[in-house]
Amino acid sequence: MKQKKPFSKLIYRLFKTFCSVKENKSRELGSPEKFLIVRQHNQLGDLLAGVSLFRAIKETYPGSHITLIVSPFNHPGMAKNNYLDRVFVFDKTKIFNLSYLKSFYRLLKEEYDAAIVPVVVSISFTSNLIARIANARTRIGAASLNGTVNESSFFFDRRIPLDWRNHPDSNVSERSLDIVRPFGINTYIYRSEISFDDSDLKYAEEFIHSLAQNNRNKIIGIHVGANKPANRWALDNYISLIEMLNEKYKPLFYLTGSNSDKEELKYMKKRLKIPAGFFTNRAIPHVAALISLSDLFISNDTGIMHVAGTTDTPQVSIFGPTNPFNWAPLGEDKFFIRKSELIDDVTVEEVFELCVSILGSQKEPA
Repeated sequence: MKQKKPFSKLIYRLFKTFCSVKENKSRELGSPEKFLIVRQHNQLGDLLAGVSLFRAIKETYPGSHITLIVSPFNHPGMAKNNYLDRVFVFDKTKIFNLSYLKSFYRLLKEEYDAAIVPVVVSISFTSNLIARIANARTRIGAASLNGTVNESSFFFDRRIPLDWRNHPDSNVSERSLDIVRPFGINTYIYRSEISFDDSDLKYAEEFIHSLAQNNRNKIIGIHVGANKPANRWALDNYISLIEMLNEKYKPLFYLTGSNSDKEELKYMKKRLKIPAGFFTNRAIPHVAALISLSDLFISNDTGIMHVAGTTDTPQVSIFGPTNPFNWAPLGEDKFFIRKSELIDDVTVEEVFELCVSILGSQKEPA
């Protein structure tokens, strides 16, 4: 994986000349209390899987204060996280707004005991630079990723080589900890978390009541979209699955999605003959709350899969080209199904049988 250079080689060398810090090979941090975590790029699933890092810091240093720098897209998923004390939105479109720039500068110039840039998939020069600018006693970042040198590792005094080539099936939630494990920061609870409150639950309950379908005791949520086309199970497969589940259980169905899934949702609305609610373009805590009230959630390998993974709701995740051992949510009643790199090699019957094994074979009374 080759790291992309956002600046010319000349400017890159200037950063190295004037902003590099001396490496400190010590793995002792003392007793840090104030942490800054920089994770400003998108990919919601990566971020949700990395909640184990926040948990590890709080377990190792109870009473510590964690500030997270996050993208506007991912902010809703982190806004109510119980492990975070403060969340700052890094919005590139506002970087030349004087008021915004001042607030960002004040944030970075607070005194931090440690600034950390977690890495699981790719290295972000921007995140590394932000950590360097921050007023931190210690800066922790990747020295390399799977054998490829991090060319901006000079921003960090504590440089950690990250290499999972000998552990190709390790889950991302566990990999997220490898940046801090050398310093004795660890947890054995890898599950992700999205926090939602009573108002979010009330919002979800009102949606369920609005569907007003009598004698439907089970609630099944489905997410048919995915940013990557290769991760999308055929829509006709979902329609067939819904028909089979409806025949057996007569449940209440709802579909989640956003504007990025509008074509898929339009197709489902047109072709699906079974009544279903559409819970679209809602805040992530609202989606998590709704899923928490469900009996089963079925999805492709995409960001909402990780949202569902933070709940106790039984879950079926359908995989194609991605390794599910890396990305599938962890926990009890979290299941995945994969046949090959072609997601449509997974049959409707296989998914239905797995759903039945989860829900039970007892048909709901009419």
